[in-house]
Amino acid sequence: MTAGPAGARLVVLSCCLGMLAIGINGTAIMTALPTMRRDLALDAGHLAWAVNAYLVAAAACVMLGGTITDRIGAARASVVGLLLFALASAVIALARDADMLLAGRALQGLGAALSIPSTLAAISTASPPERRAAAIGAWGGALMLGFSIGPLIGGILTHLTGWRVIFWADGAAILLAACGLWFAGPRRPALPATGRHRFDGVGFVSLAVAMVATIFALEGLAHVGRAPLRLAVPLGLALLAFALFVRQERRRPDPLVDFGLFATRGFRPALVIATTAMVCILPLLLFFNLEAQRPDGLGLSAIAAGALLLPMSAGLLAFALLAPRLAARFGVRRPIGAALVLVAAAAPGVAWAFEARALPLLGFGLFWLGGGAWPYPTRSRRAWRWPRFPGRRRVRAPASSTAARCSAAASASPSAPWRSARTAFPG
Repeated sequence: MTAGPAGARLVVLSCCLGMLAIGINGTAIMTALPTMRRDLALDAGHLAWAVNAYLVAAAACVMLGGTITDRIGAARASVVGLLLFALASAVIALARDADMLLAGRALQGLGAALSIPSTLAAISTASPPERRAAAIGAWGGALMLGFSIGPLIGGILTHLTGWRVIFWADGAAILLAACGLWFAGPRRPALPATGRHRFDGVGFVSLAVAMVATIFALEGLAHVGRAPLRLAVPLGLALLAFALFVRQERRRPDPLVDFGLFATRGFRPALVIATTAMVCILPLLLFFNLEAQRPDGLGLSAIAAGALLLPMSAGLLAFALLAPRLAARFGVRRPIGAALVLVAAAAPGVAWAFEARALPLLGFGLFWLGGGAWPYPTRSRRAWRWPRFPGRRRVRAPASSTAARCSAAASASPSAPWRSARTAFPG
């Protein structure tokens, strides 16, 4: 079902506004964390979990978001997810201690797990077929733009007004987006019972446990000499949970993760590249801001630290926009290989410039480092053209289900080969 022209435009604008705000939130907090650390008396573990709580909740609950989208409709699920994210932003803005901050971040992750896939599904159902590709491109561009400008916006707001304003402003923008979706109409009804997928509760819980236990195990590495159980216990739990997850998924006809994807040519290298890019980007944003704003580091203010990351954001955005042309001219492998070489060459230069306090050279190196990281944000476009598996029936999933699961794979968890990457997108 598609909305009228005015309604479709309002749906697209509202979804893009929501994704812009969510993208900004994802990186603006990195610039604000040093100030938040002082105000809320955060230790190193709290800082790590301020990032991890969001990512784990988003990745673990992303399939739940797809199921909810199928059951209540894309527009309703979008409104619920955005309102949940806005509520979580208010919780963080009002936080007085680490517990309240981490609870808000986990709630934000849950809101993202619901709102990111459902807004893409809402766009796909509201837009006519001839304009659907452009609408999806605008949705992805808004998310990418927010991710790119987040550090600068976070630095400006933290320096001029305080870090709490980041979350008040973010919540207000997302609330406006939710209102736009609510009034855009019409809203697609929930799927009939015969059209629903059975949600894999055992797989969902085992994957969530494996993720959380893995993080605790990584934290335990720092204490393995004097407290080896801090590594051994969560590592053992993670391995058991992951083994249960694999066993469960191999036995289900409709798994959360289809391990047959690993037999597809090119999937494993793409997965390694995407995961490596994500593993590099987030720690860089976190620790760069912590070191840049330390008195014995670069000694920069929040706004200066955010501005110093702007070249990396510019490189990331510029090469992401250029990527389709490069892929069309040279194929996919050569540009990705060149991007990896670019990162390998730029990283030592960034490290040297930081130690030498050579800020112009540091900005130059960050630009090329960001430019080399573009395979991560642009890989989601490839998901829409996933190959079919020989001998398998091609599933015609509802628009909300397909868009929800594909966007979830692209946006929330770079290491999750979700089953719907191989489903056909309607229209």
